[in-house]
Amino acid sequence: MEGASDGFEAVASEGSGAEQSPASSQRGAGDPAEKPLPPEPARTAQSEKGWDRQSSQNSVLPKNTATGTQTAKRIEDNETLRKTRESPGKVIQQNYHMPDVVTVRVQRGSDSFQEVDVKIERPTYSKPFLGGFRNVSTGVEFHNAGSQTKPPKRPHKGNQLFCKETQTAVEKNKQQQTRNTTSTQMTKIGLYVSNMTDKLITPGKYFTAEEYHKRRLEAVIVLQKYFRRWHAVNLVQNLKEQRRLRLAREAEEELQKKREKEEKLIREYEKKLNPKTKEDFELLYHELELWMREETERINRTLTGAERKAALCALLEEETQLIACIGMHKLDANLENQQKSILHLLRKCAQPRRWKAFDGKITEMDTQNTLRGKELLEIYRSLTKEDIPKDERTSVLLTVKYTVKEHECKLTQEIVALIDREIDLLSRDVKECNLEGLRKRICTLFLQYIKIPEFNPEVAGLLKVPQDPLTLYKKIYFCHSCENYLPSTEFPVAANSRTIGRCHSCYRLENEARQREAYLKYRLILEDLRKSEVDYQDDSKIVFLVQLPDMQYLIENIWNSQSALSASSDLYDLVMVRWDKQHEWSPWNTILLTKEEADVHLKLCNLQKTYEAPFIYKMEQKHIRAKNYFAQIPVMSSFLRRSNNQSNENSYKKHSSSKLKK
Repeated sequence: MEGASDGFEAVASEGSGAEQSPASSQRGAGDPAEKPLPPEPARTAQSEKGWDRQSSQNSVLPKNTATGTQTAKRIEDNETLRKTRESPGKVIQQNYHMPDVVTVRVQRGSDSFQEVDVKIERPTYSKPFLGGFRNVSTGVEFHNAGSQTKPPKRPHKGNQLFCKETQTAVEKNKQQQTRNTTSTQMTKIGLYVSNMTDKLITPGKYFTAEEYHKRRLEAVIVLQKYFRRWHAVNLVQNLKEQRRLRLAREAEEELQKKREKEEKLIREYEKKLNPKTKEDFELLYHELELWMREETERINRTLTGAERKAALCALLEEETQLIACIGMHKLDANLENQQKSILHLLRKCAQPRRWKAFDGKITEMDTQNTLRGKELLEIYRSLTKEDIPKDERTSVLLTVKYTVKEHECKLTQEIVALIDREIDLLSRDVKECNLEGLRKRICTLFLQYIKIPEFNPEVAGLLKVPQDPLTLYKKIYFCHSCENYLPSTEFPVAANSRTIGRCHSCYRLENEARQREAYLKYRLILEDLRKSEVDYQDDSKIVFLVQLPDMQYLIENIWNSQSALSASSDLYDLVMVRWDKQHEWSPWNTILLTKEEADVHLKLCNLQKTYEAPFIYKMEQKHIRAKNYFAQIPVMSSFLRRSNNQSNENSYKKHSSSKLKK
């Protein structure tokens, strides 16, 4: 309550005993014969005398308490609280509702009073019945009063409590049969007891506690010795097994390396004997150029005068014969590759639609277009077969004739006319060698028929030449060397080029006639480098701007075609990796090593501690030379500026850290 002091004349609180129940408002009959109600033992109501003693300074509310303003009346010492209850206000008390705020007059002096507003705190819960007494004569019930505040909760001790069934162990009573008391019988007069099973027990040597502990310690030491021996044997066996496995792995790796080198040599030798691709012919011309240089040096070193000129002329004639032989191989390889490319195109047209289902299985579906492609593929294969009987050949020609007759055009009419001519010649028993030209014409025209999308719809998305002529004007450039208009994909664009130069075929022809360089090894190094940079997934760009001539210059002129550590010159075993793996690859952030050295180099964390200062200085000089060469390329200028800014920041950080250490 607010404004509490020693001079209170009235106490008003909702929750007093007077408002426990309607019957409690009738506490005024002062009959000493009271019958107690069943109370709780710890919370009994006060007796009337106790109330009189404690309420001698209090007053009861007058008749106008319902207005909210209450006038107090002092209770004399010789008056009891019960007498004050016997007032006409008990009728009003039954319908009385306590307001939220009541005004109480408090006496401050003999003639001075002060009005104090008292807030009524209403209970937030229904008060429990705590017992009480009942007046037998009047029937008035007196209830034990409860406190105005809610009882505090028991503090949580943090332990999870369980009921008795789970907290108490289950007990079980079980009877046990104890041993019976027995007696012993000894030999005496008139009784003999055998002593064959008796044991003679003699006392041993007495030893003290120190001796006992000493013996235990010696036993523990013996156990430790045996355990350590067992542990050492196991450790040595594990080390031996690891050494054996390591040696076996190293031997297997050596064998694998030798096997790979042998396979590379066999493949290279096979490419020289039976060249089929453009790289094979590049390698063949490169070997011819190396042989020519060796022979020329030998002739110039050993011969002079007319003998030297004659030897050079003979060498030139031999070179001419070798070039002609290579040209014959190239023609045969072109015919074979052309036939393979045609069959590959037709297989793509006949390939069914495929997709992967949710369970991982591959589903295939043949459409009308793919079935048409399969039909044309089988007809073309039958048409290109050689050394077949006349009846079978005639049947194949008739099948082709009925297939192309479905579409009337100039091409199909020409095919039908040629087929009729071959059937007529076959009926006249003309030799097959005289029919080769006619059969080639039929195959060529039928292939043209297959490549037309109106007759084979599946081939529309596989042709290099677009069907719309307007698309030919886009990305078409003129080659000044062969004077042909070609798409942009047929032109090599170097990193420092500003205009479109010659096409791939012109560059290849010039290389075969003059330089005769083989870019296969450099192409393999560049492909491995690009694959490794893609695995980093840090958006590397410079490696895709470098072309084959740039890679050749970088390997030959800057790194001298050898490893920076072991000076190995086998280009098939050399790879280019990052010098500092924290930054993207660039010609000024690279090193040429063997595959084993590259694996170890990429595992290093601190290059300054691993490599010596002279070696690091040598690498920095090579990086400066690479910067000077690639600074001429306009595309590389932005990357050079960015790398210079990063190097300046790193040097500043190192300088500042060294100053702080000092």
